[in-house]
Amino acid sequence: MSKSTEHLRRYAEKYETADFLKEDPSRFMHLVKGIKNQEAMAFIASSLSYGKREQFNPKIQMILDWTDGEVDEWIRTGQYEDHFKKGDMGCFYRLFNNDTMHRFLHAYQQLLLTYGSLGDYVRLHATDGYTAIAAISRHFNNHGISTIIPQNTQSACKRICLFLRWMVRNNSPVDIGLWAGFIDRRTLIIPLDTHVLRQSARLGLLKSKTATMGTARRLTATLADIFPDDPLKGDFALFGYGINQEIT
Repeated sequence: MSKSTEHLRRYAEKYETADFLKEDPSRFMHLVKGIKNQEAMAFIASSLSYGKREQFNPKIQMILDWTDGEVDEWIRTGQYEDHFKKGDMGCFYRLFNNDTMHRFLHAYQQLLLTYGSLGDYVRLHATDGYTAIAAISRHFNNHGISTIIPQNTQSACKRICLFLRWMVRNNSPVDIGLWAGFIDRRTLIIPLDTHVLRQSARLGLLKSKTATMGTARRLTATLADIFPDDPLKGDFALFGYGINQEIT
């Protein structure tokens, strides 16, 4: 066993704990009750997980407060329009103005009204992690959404991959595994950003410096050699490795 493999396995066990939730956006889906609310809260939280946690977590909390925990109903019945007005160019968070949020939530509402839930939509249109990413991107792109949800799978689609990790991986204190019955966790793709790229390069897991879907799939394949039954356990391992690099 190589030294880097030993590090990653140790960090995965150390950091995939309930304590991980304290500052992570995944904590929001644990704060609501019911499968539909958890799914909807997770999708919104992952979609807004762009930039620094101290900046986007308060925005996610704001939406949770507005919904009073009934996130699915808030979207399904159009209550989001009380806060996000069509045509309102006022900033909500970074590149996302109020009009952008309205269009995003309207597209999500149409999906809920047509299919029942995002999970039901993905079950009909996907067979694995990659096709799930493609299906989610396709629905929102068909509704003119390209700022919050990527148009296609050419980019790393980090936030969708993060959402899928939350939805598919089970037996975890962090991820809730609502979709474990129809998506195999071994087909998930790692949420890839510059931080993950940097840590992977330090460990010799990657040579690429660009966050593309091809790079994400190559890194996931490498992590599958270390965690054959659960490659995205490596996401926690790389997080832990990064934390320890900062300390030292």
